[in-house]
Amino acid sequence: MSALLEAPRETREPSPRRRPRTRTGLAVFVCVLALALAAGTALHTLAPELFGFSLVVESALPWFGLAIPVLLVMAFVSRAKGAVIAALVPALVWSVMFVPAIVPLSWSAPAASADTLTVASQNVEADSGTAADSATALAASGAQVIALQEMDSDARDQVEAVLSDKYPYSYGIGTVGVWSTYPILNAQALDLGLGWQRAIAADLQTPTGLVSIYVIHAASARPGEHGDRDTMLANLADYIPRDENDRILMVGDFNAGSSDRNIAGLTEQLSEANQSAGGFGFTWPAAMPVTRPDHVLQRGMEVTSNTTMRAGSSDHLAVLTTLNL
Repeated sequence: MSALLEAPRETREPSPRRRPRTRTGLAVFVCVLALALAAGTALHTLAPELFGFSLVVESALPWFGLAIPVLLVMAFVSRAKGAVIAALVPALVWSVMFVPAIVPLSWSAPAASADTLTVASQNVEADSGTAADSATALAASGAQVIALQEMDSDARDQVEAVLSDKYPYSYGIGTVGVWSTYPILNAQALDLGLGWQRAIAADLQTPTGLVSIYVIHAASARPGEHGDRDTMLANLADYIPRDENDRILMVGDFNAGSSDRNIAGLTEQLSEANQSAGGFGFTWPAAMPVTRPDHVLQRGMEVTSNTTMRAGSSDHLAVLTTLNL
């Protein structure tokens, strides 16, 4: 009877779990930083060239991708969906801009034809004293054409002694030179508007016809001091539409990375193949490359392989490219 008279006990509903608190300040910081990174990456050519700021940014542009994982971690720590979405924006921008350029060429490269041309190019660094070592290594690579930059008179003599037997055709001026197993025709020096000569143009007489070749050692580029380089690259771009040959090679030290706005006049008319093994193919400094001022640009041919290699003790890696003629 007492059990019947006992008051019913109150039933308590379980308290809802607390959601993790959003860290608003961190989320806002991530959003601002992510959108700034995306805008800076995508719209870098619109930034004014103040105090050489654009030169530094554009040389380092591929490395901006390292900030993306950090932003994503910070976004997850903030527990804000908006921050995570914002962090994905620069990831998307970077992927669109750079992933196609780092896909291995070996995945899609055409087979080598019966007639191929292998060209090697390197800034041999005049003070290294190893231009002859570079020439020896590049000749051993099997290249039919070797283009060298930053040579002084002693380096040129040393290279000539190494290459003259195997490469009977050569032409050089100033700091640049080219050695070839194919005859070199119509060779001329180019001053590219500076009044001093650091570039050459010539025709290679290959078994399948003429191929234009340009070898360039662009003026140095430093923050606030890259006007001469910009002038050289702009004037060099003007030669391409006037070139009478269907096939063009333009090689050397351009002192401009692939994402530098001042090389766009060349890359809009000529193409540069991906690396055979993938990646950016950075060439400078040789001990730990962080940028690629050395290029092999071309028109009218198919690239079957494209690599970098150590040659001599230069501060630049050499580039080695094989093309179907």
